[in-house]
Amino acid sequence: MLIVRTFHNRNIVNGLIAIGLIGAIALGCTCGRRDFSNTGSSGDANTPKDIFGGPSSDDKMPGNELLNALVKETTADFAYSISIGDFSNMYDKASTDLQNTYTKDQMQNSFKDLIARKRQLLPILLKANSMEPEYSPAPSVRTESELDVLSVTGKYTTKPLPITFNYEYVKRNGDWKLVVLKVYVR
Repeated sequence: MLIVRTFHNRNIVNGLIAIGLIGAIALGCTCGRRDFSNTGSSGDANTPKDIFGGPSSDDKMPGNELLNALVKETTADFAYSISIGDFSNMYDKASTDLQNTYTKDQMQNSFKDLIARKRQLLPILLKANSMEPEYSPAPSVRTESELDVLSVTGKYTTKPLPITFNYEYVKRNGDWKLVVLKVYVR
């Protein structure tokens, strides 16, 4: 927060935050990419593995690394959306299920109170990006209308307030796409 107060131009601060978030996403997440060569040396050579060493898509639950990357990417996308006051990019990346249920304006309006408090929330959201999420209950996959739905509930123990979240993703064409986004800072 001290750094934010030393700048006189909010555009500079917003630009630095955006660059930091984009860098964190670009350098830290390879969600949905698969290694089809199966050249990994660990485990049974006949068992396909994803790039994170977990079971292939034959098993419904993603490996821990993919799960954490997915949650961190969603949290970073959320923080970026709050920082610029626009959820268009996050909406465009979401599943068609979410897009068929809500418009961009409805998604934007859902978080208008958080956008209005972004000066207080951004330091907390940015801190969460450097932390490992704590899941409770354990993430699970269920089937709805013949589609796999991943439910992830947990928190980041940020200070002064923790961030709790409930994200749900639907598997479409081999990729997990956001279908439910609930974030609480309290």
